[in-house]
Amino acid sequence: MARLRTILLTGLLALAVVAPAVPAGAHPGRAPGSMVDRAPGVAADLRSGGLPGRSPGGTDLLSVRGAGPFRIGASLTRLTAAGLIDWTVVDCDGVVQAGVTGEWAGVILVTFRNGRLVEVGTATAPPRSPAGAAVGMSFAEVARIYGARGAFVRNDAGDATAYLVRFGSRVELFTGHPIRPGVGYFQVGLADHVERAFRQGRPC
Repeated sequence: MARLRTILLTGLLALAVVAPAVPAGAHPGRAPGSMVDRAPGVAADLRSGGLPGRSPGGTDLLSVRGAGPFRIGASLTRLTAAGLIDWTVVDCDGVVQAGVTGEWAGVILVTFRNGRLVEVGTATAPPRSPAGAAVGMSFAEVARIYGARGAFVRNDAGDATAYLVRFGSRVELFTGHPIRPGVGYFQVGLADHVERAFRQGRPC
């Protein structure tokens, strides 16, 4: 299940990169009746509107704090009102997967639980972690970067391995690629969501 989720998320990012101009109503990741439409009036000044601005590294950095305006704990309602959410898919038990607009479109996917951002993930490189790890690296390279700070973990089913780095209640998680060796997906967020979803093979 975790491998299938990685394949689907990788595919959605690839589609977003190839066709960023697809209208919101026709986005390949959308399902009728479960969407939050693109908000009108996208030209909002984020820095004066109360939302965090982009990181100094542009779209190059993804940390346990999040990415640009997509900060862990941010409100889905506020991000949607600011025009930063493109499409959403309701998953289960208050979990919502979403695509984003602006400079992060086609770079990240975001996940909300009970209306708050709990995960940011990418299948592209950049972005990189603050330590320099990124999609496309071998797991040996990632392990060398983090040393004793990280560890390999297996899911509950015993059929998938990932590299996990803990930062208090948050984590960085590097999982495999569906068709080649090495890191295929890099995600950050709350441990009780990101790590649990990997271990159990489901987001809820």
